[in-house]
Amino acid sequence: MDGSAPHTMRAAVIQMTSGADRDANIAHATELVTQAVIDGAQLVVLPETWNRMAGISAAHADAESLDGSTIECARGWATAHGIWIIAGSIAERIPGSPRIANTSVVIGPDGDLRGSYRKQHLFDAQVAGHQYRESEYVEAGDALCVVDIGACNVGVSVCYDLRFPEIYRAMIDRGAQVFAIPSAFTARTGQAHWEILVRARAIENLAYVCAANQVGRHADGSESYGHSMIVDPWGDVVARAPDGPGIAIATLDMSHLEDIRAIFPALTHRRIGWDGEDPASSLHQGPSHPAS
Repeated sequence: MDGSAPHTMRAAVIQMTSGADRDANIAHATELVTQAVIDGAQLVVLPETWNRMAGISAAHADAESLDGSTIECARGWATAHGIWIIAGSIAERIPGSPRIANTSVVIGPDGDLRGSYRKQHLFDAQVAGHQYRESEYVEAGDALCVVDIGACNVGVSVCYDLRFPEIYRAMIDRGAQVFAIPSAFTARTGQAHWEILVRARAIENLAYVCAANQVGRHADGSESYGHSMIVDPWGDVVARAPDGPGIAIATLDMSHLEDIRAIFPALTHRRIGWDGEDPASSLHQGPSHPAS
């Protein structure tokens, strides 16, 4: 992070009920992003598979490269409003593979793709009678994504990754101060675990968390929990989305984060998996996957 950069940034998480109509989903996302900008957002995080949720066959049929129309639309928001966009995740077509990737993209205010992340932990479970077998059609990623966005360093994960704390600690070691977690957390598991896990990732890493979730019932019969939120490094929920589609917005204050890390330096007390080097020295961003 540039030492001359501002220490605060207004961040918004977008909550949607994405369905089978991609154009309608994108139009709704456009409205919500515009509202977030009116409310002062400089960073906007969309939920997982925000452009379409309609089952496995639809995911394959609608998979796009990262220079496709969906990401092009998100790049347009970024340049039009001069903001950072974390474009939730989309089904990314992988050249030469029968599988797709569940990919999140970080877009700068100039519209450039600054980083991308392919979901690593794939959701295979039966929840409330609905069978999820993400590993049957998604190829897991193998790289982290931490991007310097000026006011802070943001690490990106997607949904089920939330249950695996080691990925967040690895991002901390690459300088992350904020975690963006686009999700479509199920209604059943969300009620039991969502807020606990989101706040735990903030508390144990002394980091902000911007968790953007889908909400309600989708065309494929699945149901998402909602309750999108922004959590501060002490674990306090500083913003929550309303029931149904909408936004939650809060200020990310890096001075507040640095103060908490100074008075409660738990990250420096680690004994496993840390070599004592300055985490910021290894800051990097995820690969930009080739388009096809």
